[in-house]
Amino acid sequence: MHHRIETWLACATALALLASTSPARADRDDDDDGKRSLRGQQNEKTRERDAREIAKRGDITTLPGPLKDRIVEMAGRPHTYVPQTVFSEVAGTGKNADVPSQLFQYYLLDTTGFESNVFTSVIPGINDTAIPTAANAANGGRPTVGSVRVVLEPKPGLPTDPNDPGAFVDIFTDISGLFVINNESGWYEGWMDRDIPVPPVAEPHPDGRARYGTMTSADADALAAMGSGNNIPGNLFTFDGNAVRRFPAQGNTVSFPISTGSFNALQQSDVHAYWEFNPGTSWVFPHYELPFTGGLPGTFAAGLQYSVLSLIPGSGPFGVSNDKLVYGDDPENPRDPDRTEAENPERTEKRNRFIPSGLTEEIFLNAFCRVRSFQAAVTDVGQRLLNSYAIEVARVDTNGDGVISFSEVPINGTSDGGQPNKRLFLPATAFNRFFVTREIDDGLLAPRFAPSRRAWVLAGDVTFVNPSVTASVPIDADLR
Repeated sequence: MHHRIETWLACATALALLASTSPARADRDDDDDGKRSLRGQQNEKTRERDAREIAKRGDITTLPGPLKDRIVEMAGRPHTYVPQTVFSEVAGTGKNADVPSQLFQYYLLDTTGFESNVFTSVIPGINDTAIPTAANAANGGRPTVGSVRVVLEPKPGLPTDPNDPGAFVDIFTDISGLFVINNESGWYEGWMDRDIPVPPVAEPHPDGRARYGTMTSADADALAAMGSGNNIPGNLFTFDGNAVRRFPAQGNTVSFPISTGSFNALQQSDVHAYWEFNPGTSWVFPHYELPFTGGLPGTFAAGLQYSVLSLIPGSGPFGVSNDKLVYGDDPENPRDPDRTEAENPERTEKRNRFIPSGLTEEIFLNAFCRVRSFQAAVTDVGQRLLNSYAIEVARVDTNGDGVISFSEVPINGTSDGGQPNKRLFLPATAFNRFFVTREIDDGLLAPRFAPSRRAWVLAGDVTFVNPSVTASVPIDADLR
């Protein structure tokens, strides 16, 4: 196993290359085969009525124009259901039935912001004679589009600032034009993605280690000398030190995503998914999986795909490995990563495979930004990432098992020398992109083929709404 890991480490500088090279997209002529006429198969008058009515719905009327237009557009397309209704989560007083939820950001999704792949396009020699299976083909070949609404629940006693990681946030994803996945228990999965920033400079700890969320002056000097000098505090980090590049150029930022859950499509190729963002869910897959997804150049050909899995929780190849009889999915006590809260903390799940989002960023800062203060003698970015994972997990892992349980990092507690645990969690506003992948049951929590975009089917950048706007109607049934 160590030999196989070393084989990957020899080429692991490719980890920084987050943009994949995919076969060119074979764009279809809108009228080449008459399939566009299929758009009228669902009753057109019904769709027109749904579009008119949703535009007047209470959770839609106050939305920003581009978001409202996208939702109305999807209601006017073939659909099983119209886009989701957002219900308020806080009861009102007196004549007020509720305290409305507040929309503070959103994402508009399509297939134009990343390289074409077999799930979005016709690729000659691969799927050119096969039935379409994902995007840009359903309902007569309409382009696949979607929207993601991100709203805050103004619950009493909880933060009402969306920039506070303790806030409770609801996320509503609606998509038009994705075929259902039928085989091998496949699914689509949503991801909120964060490009890591260049951290601020601060005095290090007495031992020379950078303080949490910062870098040393020596680190800053080294980063500023890269490329054209982009890597200064406040900018997005780029692995070549040049200005940020986006598609269609080869991207040069470094990012990590947080899963917003899995879903599938309905009969009319529409998707409607709900997810809750809070300190119990702002957790990220273990990044020691990345070398083994097959998405890094050279790793599939080297036979590394699936060589390391996180099925039994631990801190990776250079960290703690655990006994599957203790940390496995015990039928008498099944793992339940949704068991995030309990009156008795011992009843929360302790066999977590993932780690808090803010800690993930700290791991990435070690690997990419702290080139002088973190293991300066280790220049292979892949080894730096795996080393950093084991080290940073150990700083907050109070029982030394290489696993971070919910009870070890309560958001209002402290860890690693009395530092507040809020630092370990990123707020929803920290994620500047949303994407959707087509997944199979490969045993990994990481996005399929991550960090490449070979399994992406939709993506879109964030739009912030400040001040926030009312975006709900009365009222949720259980106010959870």
